[in-house]
Amino acid sequence: MKKVGIIMGSDSDLPVAQKAADALKELGVPYEAHIYSAHRTPVEARDFALNARDKGFGAIIAFAGMAAHLAGALAANTTLPVIGVPCKGGAMDGMDALLATVQMPSGIPVATVALNGGKNAALLAAQIIAVEDTNLAVKLDAMRRSDSEKVLEKDKALNI
Repeated sequence: MKKVGIIMGSDSDLPVAQKAADALKELGVPYEAHIYSAHRTPVEARDFALNARDKGFGAIIAFAGMAAHLAGALAANTTLPVIGVPCKGGAMDGMDALLATVQMPSGIPVATVALNGGKNAALLAAQIIAVEDTNLAVKLDAMRRSDSEKVLEKDKALNI
């Protein structure tokens, strides 16, 4: 099975990244986590992206707040899918991170999830990998059914 890269721009992104790690663990998807800043460690971030495919990665999730250039910096150096997670914080409470993540130039795509959307980023990465992994697709289908059943149970309890 392909791995997922979890790359944080700072350790302050760890609480949001942990949600992604937890979701990947639940699905049995291997991952590797690193802290690489687009601005403070650009060489390391670039090297990770350049070598990720050869090291068995199938997708990369980038967590960053404020300037949020990490997802774009990684995407510029790989053709693997990169999922950006804008993190709340700073003077604009994450709006700057959201806008920086979604405003990528043509030819360098970055998928973007909601502010602090670590779990959805992990699920999207797993769905990407599941295109070629039937066992993972079955796990994702089961997770969706379970989530649906939980909602229907709440509905039933409400209407007793």
